[in-house]
Amino acid sequence: MTQPAVMTLRELFGRRVQSLRKSRGLTQETLAEKIGISIDFLSLIERGRSSPSFDNLEQFGQALGLPVAALFSFSEDSDESK
Repeated sequence: MTQPAVMTLRELFGRRVQSLRKSRGLTQETLAEKIGISIDFLSLIERGRSSPSFDNLEQFGQALGLPVAALFSFSEDSDESK
């Protein structure tokens, strides 16, 4: 019997960013431009393959209109509209 896969912090963060981006009607290109990173790097982050720097985290928060801590709110019922 195999155990269910546990998502890593990178994967959880990537899914959160992707969800927030889509809920705001932003393309990867638009968000990457606002943050100052490449579309390829944003794609890697959203897929849980890469991690952003602390500076990038601040830019994510500003671009998505959220405090940085809210980027790490992974509960199912977290309010993404704030």
